[in-house]
Amino acid sequence: MKRNIEPLVNRPGFWRVVAPLSIGTALLLLWQAVCTLLEVPPYLVPSPVVIARTLAADWGMLLDALLVTLKITFLAFALAVTLGVALAFVFVQSRFIEISLFPYAIILQVTPIAAIAPLIIIWVKDTTAALTVCATIMALFPIISNTTLGLRSVNPGLLNLFRLNRATRWQTLWRLRIPSALPYFFAGLRISSGLALIGAVVAEFVAGTGGTGSGLAYQILQAGFQLNIPRLFAALLLITLTGILLFWLMSAIARTTLAGWHESEMG
Repeated sequence: MKRNIEPLVNRPGFWRVVAPLSIGTALLLLWQAVCTLLEVPPYLVPSPVVIARTLAADWGMLLDALLVTLKITFLAFALAVTLGVALAFVFVQSRFIEISLFPYAIILQVTPIAAIAPLIIIWVKDTTAALTVCATIMALFPIISNTTLGLRSVNPGLLNLFRLNRATRWQTLWRLRIPSALPYFFAGLRISSGLALIGAVVAEFVAGTGGTGSGLAYQILQAGFQLNIPRLFAALLLITLTGILLFWLMSAIARTTLAGWHESEMG
């Protein structure tokens, strides 16, 4: 029996899964014990058991709200990836273009989305489109920044080799710059996917205050108004789990793509 367990324990991915789950389980047990022993009212801090019961009872309503939030998130993420990669390809063609346009990308990053979301919702009549624009703005910068950095971060020796062999700009881009940029690109995907979710939730908060939208953020607002704190925590749990799954999905795509040839995912 011990011989059967040892290979499993020695696998690289074993502790990557077991260690976080163990800490999370311990924290949940501590949370439940504190709420039970101190008799904390559910309207202040509900226990994990109460949150689980509420999640099961309101699953239909919360699932519908989650699907709305996911729709906005994936639309925004797809737009951010498309626009970000296209702009990164433009930036890498010329240093002058990059230094001329990159500051405007930084402006998008540092502008609080909560401040401009009401304007976007007013300007864009369709609610879904308005929320998608808000989330896209939030998720765009990591794709632009990381992909541009990756396209610039090529081995100088390999670049000189391509020049000596009279490679065209397209051949250099396709066979050298893009493979070199993939690890940076996937790092941007991990960040951008989470920011797309955050942007969708923030935009839904703004839209929800005006009586529109039915995503998870709107359910959180309604639960807060009704002092239904267990439902509020259940909605927050769904948002958190969604963010974790998005990060895991982007990491899995990166491992699948890079594991066979890049040192960042080998071994």
